[in-house]
Amino acid sequence: MTTPAPDDGRTVLPFDTALPSPLEAVSDLRAAARWMLAAFGAVGAALIGGGPLVAVGRVHGVADAAGAGVSLFVALTGVSIAIWHVSRVLEPPITTPATLATPALRGLREMIDDAPADFFGTAATSVDDLFSHRAVAVNIHRAVLRERDPARRESWLRHLERARTNAARVAPLERWLLAMAHVYQIQTALRAARRWCLVAVALVAVGTVGFLFVTGKG
Repeated sequence: MTTPAPDDGRTVLPFDTALPSPLEAVSDLRAAARWMLAAFGAVGAALIGGGPLVAVGRVHGVADAAGAGVSLFVALTGVSIAIWHVSRVLEPPITTPATLATPALRGLREMIDDAPADFFGTAATSVDDLFSHRAVAVNIHRAVLRERDPARRESWLRHLERARTNAARVAPLERWLLAMAHVYQIQTALRAARRWCLVAVALVAVGTVGFLFVTGKG
């Protein structure tokens, strides 16, 4: 049903407990996102505030006005794309064991499953194995509730006690892994935002050059 609980009464973590929590990196990641938002916000303010002033008296005809408008639209689209994707870094992600199965955390799972001993010691051989202790305890508890035979119920209760002990001993590793997954989601969002910022910079540059070209002809 379930493996017997270890006799030492505790789970030895495969890392030094004095290490900082992965959650301490969240503030730094979000601070970087805020700086990026501030930078693109300043660019957008400059375009909105300075663009129309530059265009006054320098745009002649419908074609030039349309060209200046399209150029400003392209530049502001770049700013909007950057702000949209960077702001997602500031959204608090929901992190559960099911989150570890999502494509966004595939890299983290592969890294852990390639060297489980470095992360879990002897407590588990993979991410799924780590969370299996809690699943086993839940399944046995359900079996206890369904069982009507006193002897078999007593046997189930003994298995349940061992399963709960195993689940309690891997609980620190589960909490650490969920904290790591939480940070990994934010880090992944920040990396994606940086890539989108490169696209945004290109759009801002194209739009700005186009706007200056139209308004500079006068």
